[in-house]
Amino acid sequence: MKRILVLLIAFLGTFSMNAQQELMVSQYMFNGLLVNPAYAGTHDYFSASLLHRSQWTNLDGAPTSQVFAIDGPIANNKLGVGLLINNDQIGVISQLDLSANLAYHLELGTGDLSFGIKAGGAMYSATLSDVVVWDENDQVYSANDISGKFVPKFGFGVYYHSEKFFAGVSVPVIYSMDDNVILQGSTADNYFSQHYYVNTGMVFEPNTNLAIKPSILVKYEQAAPLEVDLNCNFLLYRRLWLGAGYRTGDAIIGMIEYNITPQLRAGYSYDFTTTEIRDYSNGSHEIMLGFDFGKDVEIKKRSPRYF
Repeated sequence: MKRILVLLIAFLGTFSMNAQQELMVSQYMFNGLLVNPAYAGTHDYFSASLLHRSQWTNLDGAPTSQVFAIDGPIANNKLGVGLLINNDQIGVISQLDLSANLAYHLELGTGDLSFGIKAGGAMYSATLSDVVVWDENDQVYSANDISGKFVPKFGFGVYYHSEKFFAGVSVPVIYSMDDNVILQGSTADNYFSQHYYVNTGMVFEPNTNLAIKPSILVKYEQAAPLEVDLNCNFLLYRRLWLGAGYRTGDAIIGMIEYNITPQLRAGYSYDFTTTEIRDYSNGSHEIMLGFDFGKDVEIKKRSPRYF
């Protein structure tokens, strides 16, 4: 059955379609590489994670994402390296992103300042022949299918962290060579637009069995309203994270992550949709599995890593 694009446009709106160009996950606070390349290698060991997100379940053509991330320090912790692979499907559009991340670390006061770059590209496909439209004469939708077009992309970020505080600024795509995926008849100069992320957070420890981590992520894109994520996570007995969040104009989020061992962790989040999409969807589900490894991973037993 052909997917009906006009339904998606009616439900999602221009902002949601634009925002979905970049990685949309709820558990990004457990792996900063998902939003900032400067995060790479800011811990003493290598960390890998695998995540799956099903957004707006029961809505035909709704986004799904699979993400693999790995990063760690090299050169006596002066440099960090990371790899990020993200597969997105939304309606008739599919996109496979692969990016290499490199960060340079400097000691600054009681913490470290990192400068990061990312370079990679996206394999972009659009099955336009499956689109059903009201205006058959619209030139934008009269184009042929796009299959496996490669789009080089480059990004940048800055990240500072101490034991109980972090702050970062990033632009996941500063520049993209995307002329080959702009649809015929479109007036846009670029398909991939620049998104700006600013995030910060800190940790309070009332006692040895409880840590409280509030954080905020601000997302800006010129053609869309400002979006803000407000989160607060509680670490109980250094093993169990429980958290809640609010994404403006989108959802209320519940999160849980359990440190099964010092190396292995698992997480789940559920987005309670606050927009009219809730009349057609049961919300969004996200599952995550993480594994940390390296000679210094045992440090986590004595002092948990908050960021």
